[in-house]
Amino acid sequence: MNNKKLPPLNALKAFESAARHLNFTKAAEELFVTQAAVSHQIKLLEDFLDIQLFHRRNRLLELTELGLQYFDEIRPLLEQIAKATDKIRSKNKRQILTISVPQTFGMHWLVPRLNDFHEKFPDVEVRIKGVDQDEGQLGKEIDVAIYYGSGKWENVEFIRLTEAPLVLLASPKFLEENPLKKPEDLVGKTLLHVFSRNKWKRTIEHFGLTDKIDVEETGSMFSHTFMALQAAMHQQGVAIANKTIAQHELDQGNLVEPFSTGLNDEKSFYVVYPPQMAEVEKVQHFVEWITAEIRSES
Repeated sequence: MNNKKLPPLNALKAFESAARHLNFTKAAEELFVTQAAVSHQIKLLEDFLDIQLFHRRNRLLELTELGLQYFDEIRPLLEQIAKATDKIRSKNKRQILTISVPQTFGMHWLVPRLNDFHEKFPDVEVRIKGVDQDEGQLGKEIDVAIYYGSGKWENVEFIRLTEAPLVLLASPKFLEENPLKKPEDLVGKTLLHVFSRNKWKRTIEHFGLTDKIDVEETGSMFSHTFMALQAAMHQQGVAIANKTIAQHELDQGNLVEPFSTGLNDEKSFYVVYPPQMAEVEKVQHFVEWITAEIRSES
């Protein structure tokens, strides 16, 4: 290869375009150069090859026999070079997507499923930022977020992912020693609370057990749902949570739903992003992926 002299690439590009259009003016427009520049490049190539590539007859342009043969042979090679170049350039265009998520959602739902996202969108590098609050702030460094709340936010775009039931959760071993077949069986049991006692208060009221269970006086309090789920897995009591969060532990058999609450969570999970990010490809990919993924499971 080192001993073989290659023709100038610009001359080949000019020839390929002119041969395809059979028109120097159209070739010049396609290559963003002047018609004179195209003619000059064709002359350089003809001198290099020592052949005539075109017949110029008045305003008509025709390929010579050797010109047509050369065009047929170099065109696929130029296309192959273009494809190889695009492939290498695309590998250097790795996009970084920064996602803000409540810690429990990140640990129990998002992280276990990230391999699927990576397989579908290998050029997007995901960076997860766990936040303590359910309805976090969208800082400048955040591309997209998951909120757990009521869906009443201003100055952001948001899509509700799913409506999920509230589920009671206990470990299989705990249930062997403390059978839970009906709501009344919760009397005297340790209830595991997260941040506030609201979910248990609502559930106990729904069961009509407010005169038998004083929610304010029973159970442990945790700052995050994943802590309450861990406590439940260690036989420390009965937790209550949004089923989307608990699904992984239910699927693994680490926790069991003894019976249905008959209630849906008043809050939902939403995918949230700044309005200016709506047309950004990496955000679109994530929004489409998580929407389809979570709804398929629901």
